[in-house]
Amino acid sequence: MVKTRLYIARHGKTMFNTIGRAQGWSDTPLTAEGERGIQELGVGLKSAGLTFKEAFSSDSGRTLQTMEIILRECQQEDIPYTRDKRIREWCFGSLDGGYDGELFNGVLPRVFDKDMTKLSYEELAKGIYKVDTAGWAETWEELSSRILEGFTAIAKKIEASGGGNAIVVSHGMTIGTFLWLIDPTIPRGLGLDNGSVTVVSFENGKFIIESIGVVSYRLKGRQLLEERKDEKKA
Repeated sequence: MVKTRLYIARHGKTMFNTIGRAQGWSDTPLTAEGERGIQELGVGLKSAGLTFKEAFSSDSGRTLQTMEIILRECQQEDIPYTRDKRIREWCFGSLDGGYDGELFNGVLPRVFDKDMTKLSYEELAKGIYKVDTAGWAETWEELSSRILEGFTAIAKKIEASGGGNAIVVSHGMTIGTFLWLIDPTIPRGLGLDNGSVTVVSFENGKFIIESIGVVSYRLKGRQLLEERKDEKKA
C-alpha cells in the first residue's frame, strides 16, 4: 500500500493576521499579499510534482479561499474536497477578534503566575476557557479531541482508499496543537508562517511528523512566478 501523507498548509495571510488580531472562529479574507503567497505555494507544489488524492480544509472562509487558490495553481480542481469544522482554529470566546496583545499580554497573564511563553497548549486552553466571559471557548478536552479526531479521520479516509497524498488547509494554533498531541516535546509557539507546509505520515494507526512549517514550496513558487514575469517582459 502507498504511504498515507497529509500535506497540511496554514492558510494565507489575512486582514486580522496583518493587524495582529486573534482570529479564532471569527474570520477575515486573505489580503492581496496573502493571495499572492498562496499562489506561490500552489505553483511550488505543482513544480514539485505532487499530486493529491483529496483535499480537506476547515469550514472557515480563509481556508476555503486558500484551498481554491492551491487547487487552481496545482491544476487539481477536480479532486474531492471536504470541509471539516473539526480542524477549525481555536475559539477564543469573548476575546475572538481582539488584539493579540490584549489577549496574551493583558487578560491571560492575570490567570497565570508564570511566563506566558512557557505555557503548554493545555494550560493556554484552560486559561482562555477561564477568562472567556461569553462561555463560548472550548475546554481543553473538547478542543484537543476534535482536532485529533479531525486529522485522524482524514488520514484514515485516505488510507482506506489505498493511501496517497492529501492536501489539507488549517490554522496556526490548530496545526501546532495537532503536532503537540503527536509529540508533546514539540514547543508551543512554532510561529508557523502563512502558506507554510507541515507533512505528517500515517501508518499502523499512528502519525509520524516528517517536516514542520516548510516554506521551500512557497519560495520555489515565488522564483517561478518571477521568471514568468521576466519572460513576458523579454
